[in-house]
Amino acid sequence: MLTPSADVAAEPSRGVAPSPGALLRDWRRKRGLSLSDLASDADVSPRYLGRVEIGRVSPGRELLLKLAGRLDLSLRDRNTLLEAAGFGPAFPQRPFAGTALEPIRRNLEALLAAYEPYPALLVDHHWTMLSANRALSGLVFGAEPLLLRPPVNLLRLALHPAGLAPRIVNLAEWRGAVIMRLRQQINASGDATLRDLLDEIWDYPCPAADPEGAMPANGVATPFRLATIDGEMSFLTMTTRVAMSADITVSDLAIEAFLPADAATAALTRRYVEARGSTSGEAVAGGSAAP
Repeated sequence: MLTPSADVAAEPSRGVAPSPGALLRDWRRKRGLSLSDLASDADVSPRYLGRVEIGRVSPGRELLLKLAGRLDLSLRDRNTLLEAAGFGPAFPQRPFAGTALEPIRRNLEALLAAYEPYPALLVDHHWTMLSANRALSGLVFGAEPLLLRPPVNLLRLALHPAGLAPRIVNLAEWRGAVIMRLRQQINASGDATLRDLLDEIWDYPCPAADPEGAMPANGVATPFRLATIDGEMSFLTMTTRVAMSADITVSDLAIEAFLPADAATAALTRRYVEARGSTSGEAVAGGSAAP
């Protein structure tokens, strides 16, 4: 039986600040690259890079950014690497609700609204919901109000036994797909908050063993199948990100859209939205209205 940390790369001790060389070595190994591979990509010798990794030499800011680019690190991790080497951050992290990101925020809200009548929501890198369109309330109806109180975590809301889990028809299959995706995020970032979230989700009850990594029953994608008083709804999920962002907050954002997998689901979502007069984002704040 798998454990929560199975197949997840080990993280450095949380109380110890790792050196830039140790960070590079860890990320290189997570990417499956040899010392020679990364050195060649960054136009340095393997011997020099090896000395960087063991702390014998201190690389400059530009080389660190070049190595980070070859390793495809997130903007957040690039700043972490620079700061470990004693340099200032290269990328800003502005508050999502701040004035500077107002144009981005306005466009993302418009995109969420454009998905209606289908549910769509905006999350950060920890799966915290930042906004949602009106259609989401049709999915979250019946969840424990505490789980709908900001900050709302999408995965906790979906898989907690007081959340949507009792209504998810294919809970074991969908839970397995979520856990696999969460593991991939952890392996790419080593994020401690995501590790804690994985441990929490792992402890939730599940009606059967997780078929993690198993082929979806439809052979295409794992659907999100939800029981409602009007019948079963089936959705396929789609993730959209902002391309080429130079701000950490924006680069971490993702829109998760739930698109109907059949005509009956499409009809129900239209009916639910037409029956509501709420504004975009209300599902995140409360989401207790009946569909």
